[in-house]
Amino acid sequence: MKVSELSGVKEIARRANVSIATVDRVLHNRTGVAQKTKEKILSIIKEMDYKPNILAKRLASKRVYKFGILIPKECSEAENWNAPISGIQEALAEFGDFGVELTYYFFERDNRISFIEQSDQLLNKPIDGVIVAPFFINETREFAAKCVEKRIQFVFIESQIPSVQPLSYIGQDLVQSGRVVGHLCQYLIKPNEEMLVLNIVKQKDTILNLEEKIKGFEQGFLSNNNNCSISSFNVEISDYDEFAAFMSDYLLIHNPKLIYITNSRAYLVARYLKENQIKHIKLVGNGYHTRNIEYLKDGIIDFLICQKPLEQGYKAFLALYEYFIAKRKVVKLQYMPIDIVTKENYLYYEN
Repeated sequence: MKVSELSGVKEIARRANVSIATVDRVLHNRTGVAQKTKEKILSIIKEMDYKPNILAKRLASKRVYKFGILIPKECSEAENWNAPISGIQEALAEFGDFGVELTYYFFERDNRISFIEQSDQLLNKPIDGVIVAPFFINETREFAAKCVEKRIQFVFIESQIPSVQPLSYIGQDLVQSGRVVGHLCQYLIKPNEEMLVLNIVKQKDTILNLEEKIKGFEQGFLSNNNNCSISSFNVEISDYDEFAAFMSDYLLIHNPKLIYITNSRAYLVARYLKENQIKHIKLVGNGYHTRNIEYLKDGIIDFLICQKPLEQGYKAFLALYEYFIAKRKVVKLQYMPIDIVTKENYLYYEN
């Protein structure tokens, strides 16, 4: 059976129970592979009728492509970014021997200056392609324009920026994500009740999360015409106390029966509800990370919307690999799953 090059190498590695790098060494007659392993791999190659061509030529050139990763640094606030980083590293382990070198540029999630500094450092290096988390709209637009000038290919993960055309976007369809939550919430709330939608930030960043998800939320919920009211806010806060003050002021006037958090900070609302012993409000959020999961287990967060972030990082790396090394057309929009995680199934969620 004849197979494509990339899938063929991966299948050979799977059957032989070795790494892709080991298969690559055998294919190109390099040292460092035990004779018994080499014979096993050669037998599988013969059985599959595998014939490397384009990829072999690419490898023969010995060109090393340099990829940059511009992403939030690992910290408690940005913990949900650990998974895509792991996905990128997993892809590097598989394809690194095919002529790829990675450099990480970590910025502080809520620090616009940090993003600018790290992006400038990246642009001052010889870089072929970059994976970027576009947290700050204007700054990302400027960075993307400089990438175009320098002929650097860039891939967006998690969020899109209007009017910017990356090599590929890998993340949720934000409108559809909102629609899923809207449909879900039909079963959590009664006619004529109030709902609150929040995007909680420390600086004004990608308010697109709120705008796009609320659009989908309204499409998924209000289409049933049950006379529920929806209030939505982009809440800019510096710490928990400031957020708690906002919630207290809001609840003095309003009585929402459901709160939907469009980004990964549902744990802030959950903490407030727990500390104030408020049990009648349903809570739906985004992001599979420890802080959210703890409140999900306690039943304070009812549902989390997740998107397999590890796979997201893997696909982002693969997009650059496909463009530069495999020389194949890259899919512009690669939408991730819109998964619903609960306290009953979170242990089985493949993150």
